[in-house]
Amino acid sequence: MAARRRADERVFTAGSLYRGAVATLREAGVENAALDARVLLARALGVEGGELIAISEKAVPDDARLRFRKALKRRVNGEPVARILGTKEFWSREFLLSPATLVPRPETETLVEAALEAKPNKGAPLRILDLGTGSGILLAALLLEYPKAFGVGAERDVEAARTARSNLAVLGIAHRARIVCGDWASAIGMQFDIVVSNPPYIPSGDIAGLAREVREHDPPRALDGGADGLESYRAIVAELSRLLTPDGVAILELGAGQEPAVANLARHAQLNVNGPARCDLSGHPRALVLAKSS
Repeated sequence: MAARRRADERVFTAGSLYRGAVATLREAGVENAALDARVLLARALGVEGGELIAISEKAVPDDARLRFRKALKRRVNGEPVARILGTKEFWSREFLLSPATLVPRPETETLVEAALEAKPNKGAPLRILDLGTGSGILLAALLLEYPKAFGVGAERDVEAARTARSNLAVLGIAHRARIVCGDWASAIGMQFDIVVSNPPYIPSGDIAGLAREVREHDPPRALDGGADGLESYRAIVAELSRLLTPDGVAILELGAGQEPAVANLARHAQLNVNGPARCDLSGHPRALVLAKSS
């Protein structure tokens, strides 16, 4: 009986659960098995990831063990960790997610960097527009960087718009922003100093070949850029001349290899291309800056 009790205790300690989860995730082909297991176990236990070592030999309560096993099953089935947790970090802040919003990618932070370079006066009373705001990450990040700015997020999906409003409220900046529902700039009738957008840019035919975590769990409308991936850019670029103040800038996120095509669309719309595009940390052109022609 004593031997069985000791075996059970090993099974139900934080350390043994973690080791078993890593093995399970590796067997399922999960790339970052150790990290994912640590994050999910920490959340189930209600502790920070760095605390797991200190409690590795402690028994895990049944309710926490059940939460962890449910989360682990979801990860084995291909659901991203951020979806399981319901949050994702962006620009050093934690953002709520919903099924209608993309999981934020680090590459998108390149747009915030480009905006800060284009408009370095953080004390300016800027007006900022985020087209297709989703969970509101770009709008929120910029409002946090520009404390005197006012922002508008345009979003066609009602659930995504609700998520953006929640994130702005959690960060304490909802009083400096409005989220409006509409297709791109259809509901917008003012001009802005900064316009940002991370539009759908995956060619329709390429979506089936995306990673499972993206293909099965990100909202299709936020991914599908039409037959050539440029459908959303055409709609956005056509509106920028009326949306931008005389010295305003628009910053668009680019997909792989799209810089020449998007720059060409902008030039045909009589916009200046302040290129080349700013590259992300992987060296890929990511943020294209546009301005009105003088």
